[in-house]
Amino acid sequence: MARIICVTNQKGGVGKTTTTVNLSACLAAAEKKTLLIDMDPQGNATSGVGINKNECEVTSYHVLMAEATIDEAMKETELPNLFCVPSNGNLIGAEVELVSLENRENRLKDALLTLKPHFDYILIDCPPSLGFLTLNALTAADSVLIPVQSEYYALEGLSSLMDTIERVRESFNPQLEIEGALLTMYDGRTRLASQVAEEVRKFFGDKVYQTVIPRNVQLSESPSYGKPIILYDIRSHGAQAYLNLAKELIHHD
Repeated sequence: MARIICVTNQKGGVGKTTTTVNLSACLAAAEKKTLLIDMDPQGNATSGVGINKNECEVTSYHVLMAEATIDEAMKETELPNLFCVPSNGNLIGAEVELVSLENRENRLKDALLTLKPHFDYILIDCPPSLGFLTLNALTAADSVLIPVQSEYYALEGLSSLMDTIERVRESFNPQLEIEGALLTMYDGRTRLASQVAEEVRKFFGDKVYQTVIPRNVQLSESPSYGKPIILYDIRSHGAQAYLNLAKELIHHD
């Protein structure tokens, strides 16, 4: 039975999509059957695994609108165990259209019911906002993985996110857990990064991953080639970090 993990942070530029793409790829490389669901209208996770978002006729938008099943939307990737439900600009309309629909918070959860037994992990990439797209992801998920940038404003907005998670627990998904907080863009040479890491560990306690994701040129380059980091440069520090994160996640489960 799949473990469904929602990767979210309402603050943009924290490595959310980078984490979803590369953690998914590393789980697949560890022979875990993995599904990446792109719930961001920008479609960066889609292009990050080598799928042309502009050529996708069936996307997560159609799944949310009950116009297609997950199976119909799902696409293969270069990695044998990694599949993707793509996204593109069509998803922008979902935020508005969902407002008037019944059962609007459970659209993704209901769509995933028949699929859960066939995967080990399902990772959902969310937009940097707390609208209906993120709400659907949180309602469908077993847990939340929160990337936290190792910068001065790292904790900004986290209280808001935690409040949203608590409200989702109370109203839609009582079993929702914090999977963990992940320090991203970490530069161990700076005092600031160490201070931020300390503050994040105070905030999340033992929910902070031991693995930290470093600032890494190859991690920045790989999306432009439509490849996860392990296919672009497996020897890079970024690739090794995400492989370690996948091991930590699997070991924890």
